[in-house]
Amino acid sequence: MIDSPHRFASSRLPPVMITGGAGFFGSILAKRLLAEGRDCVVIDLEEPAFSHDRLVAIKGDIRDANLVRRLFDQYRFDTVYHSAAILAHAVKDKNFLWQSNVDGTRNVIEAAAATGVRSLVFISSNCLWAQNLGRPVREDDQPAPVEIYGRSKWEGERIVQEYRDRLNVVIIRCPTIMDEGRLGLLAILFEFISEGRRVWVVGGGNNRYQFVYAQDLASACITAAGSGRSDLFNIGSDNVGSFRDTYQYVIDKADTGARIRSLPRKLTLGAMRLFHVLGISPLGPYQYRMIAEDFVFDTSRIKEQLQWRPTLSNADMLWLAYNYYHQNRQEIEGRTGVSAHRQAAKMGVIRLLKWLS
Repeated sequence: MIDSPHRFASSRLPPVMITGGAGFFGSILAKRLLAEGRDCVVIDLEEPAFSHDRLVAIKGDIRDANLVRRLFDQYRFDTVYHSAAILAHAVKDKNFLWQSNVDGTRNVIEAAAATGVRSLVFISSNCLWAQNLGRPVREDDQPAPVEIYGRSKWEGERIVQEYRDRLNVVIIRCPTIMDEGRLGLLAILFEFISEGRRVWVVGGGNNRYQFVYAQDLASACITAAGSGRSDLFNIGSDNVGSFRDTYQYVIDKADTGARIRSLPRKLTLGAMRLFHVLGISPLGPYQYRMIAEDFVFDTSRIKEQLQWRPTLSNADMLWLAYNYYHQNRQEIEGRTGVSAHRQAAKMGVIRLLKWLS
């Protein structure tokens, strides 16, 4: 809810809106924009873990169309960064996920179009696919999501595209976003490494799966918002190494005695499907399909059109995230009331694998 009107002390530029601004990436983007002198309004189901004199934090729900429109009417944003999304492994109520990711997106874009917003940047996902295409995925490849989160992102893309004639709409499709503080399902991996256990890969771990550094994504979002046109971009790291090599890099730096071991591909994937059906695994259809597959975006378009370049490798990003977890593990284990990426996911049946490790 809006407690009281706020007037920013600086009025050189209109404020920007960040949906999901208390989440993992939303918080990073907000801090970046604040450091660049922008006034920011964030809306989220949770409150940000930081404060700033040029930040207005609204604890609210983008499914509430009236609330969203009141915010847009009050602040007259020139730019919106739409990063709010509910993850499939974070909730049991799939209707809530769909309404948040789809209906909430429609509320945001309708309010933006009605109030003269110049640009909206929509954070989409590589979960639009759940198969190895045998080559890097391009912007013109047809999405084929297999679970509700990917389908909700695909529907969100189609909704914002409807408004390209009224404002600049830029869609950025992201792989896993990495930086200090990234937890969620990765916290399970980090726990195994921190405790010096066996770290399991499927089918040898020679498959490649791309990440993107959160600061690099923030740079792309800000540049895209100022580009003055609508567009669609893939984003991600360069020179993507295998899971085995990336994990080994972190294990060597952590020096905890952890070691990599392989699980048989066919048997493991079949077991993960069964565990998902039984509701005892944190891994959904996307994760258990892609855990042994290659997935890399072709990023040539964003490099050409926005002059964007990644700055960190997958291995460096994973080390940043692991080191944060290792240094803050006790505090992390007690967290409540934070977004899914800022807390550790529940292990479920994976705890059995930990006992064997």
